[in-house]
Amino acid sequence: MKKIKLMNKIASVGTDIFDRSRYEVSDEVTNEDAIMVRSAALHDIEFAESVSAIARCGAGVNNIPVDKCTEKGIVVFNTPGANANGVKELAVCALVLAARNVVGGIKWAETLKGQEGVAKLVEKGKSAYVGNELVGKTLGVVGLGAIGGMVANAANALGMNVMGYDPYLSPKAAWSLNPSIKQATSYDEIFKSCDYISLHVPATPQTKNMICRRSLLLMKEGVKIINLARADLVNAADIKNAIAEKKVSVYVTDFPTEETVGCEGIINIPHLGASTNESEDNCAIMAAKQLDAYLSTGNIHNSVNFPNVALEVAADHRICVMHKNIPNVLSRITGAFASINTNIENMANASKGDIAYTIVETNDPITENTVKTVMAIEGVFKVKCY
Repeated sequence: MKKIKLMNKIASVGTDIFDRSRYEVSDEVTNEDAIMVRSAALHDIEFAESVSAIARCGAGVNNIPVDKCTEKGIVVFNTPGANANGVKELAVCALVLAARNVVGGIKWAETLKGQEGVAKLVEKGKSAYVGNELVGKTLGVVGLGAIGGMVANAANALGMNVMGYDPYLSPKAAWSLNPSIKQATSYDEIFKSCDYISLHVPATPQTKNMICRRSLLLMKEGVKIINLARADLVNAADIKNAIAEKKVSVYVTDFPTEETVGCEGIINIPHLGASTNESEDNCAIMAAKQLDAYLSTGNIHNSVNFPNVALEVAADHRICVMHKNIPNVLSRITGAFASINTNIENMANASKGDIAYTIVETNDPITENTVKTVMAIEGVFKVKCY
């Protein structure tokens, strides 16, 4: 029986996918085969030798030591797009909050409690909270993946002029964009041209502090910046200075920190982007299906550290090989099977950067000698049998 350890509370519609005759699923299991996690930090955890997969119920994996997992042959999954609609709707809300001083107005209205003639006081004081409409303004969307593309289309439907940039834009994502959305040629073009900027890229060494003094100097006076992606994308000290200098009029973030809470000009949302019942359900379902497929067949879908490889089960046995993406490994794998008189029925292979993954199917028995022979191949670092 396979064991799934839950590091956070996971929606039951997801965990119910696991057949309890084949899986034990709880937060108390030990020597687990796989882990399901939402926000729990795993960097300081020593994984059991039995762990072969981790599924993050969400898109970002900065709470998971991905490089360490790759070295150990642990496949890390995420759930891109499962929470996209929830984040998109919060982005629309953030646009309105940035355009209209709704938060400030609400706070002021609450101070009127206990006073007489509140309606008259409201009419007298509301002019201090006049904002702007979104129609006709230009929004720059940084990152046009599952979430960014939906935000771009939603803003376009609201009557905004929308410009987007994504150096890794996939054909599928491009086809999903409204034709009127302009494709920028660089991040800097977004920074220079837009009244509003919305960030939808992962936190990586390349994107860390992408909003900093240099990029802020390129922007329009009074620009409004929305960050529902990751805190690390924005240099907090630089954004606070830009607000003080009136370069930035509003910064809306879904990632409050000690540096941003209580600061005028910053609207802190308590990480609500994916906090909808629907998003949590969608993420849990997708993560569970990915784990079940991998633990049952070795097929990989939506991994962040291994290539996506899937092969329909059509033989009695399969062996899945994790190896370096170097020359001649495939020929050595087929040669290894031939050397022990094991016939290959089907085979699938793909690579991702320095890492490759190969699925081999056979109707011949897979023995300890089979595994030993494949493991002896240069570049191979893990073998799993099904």
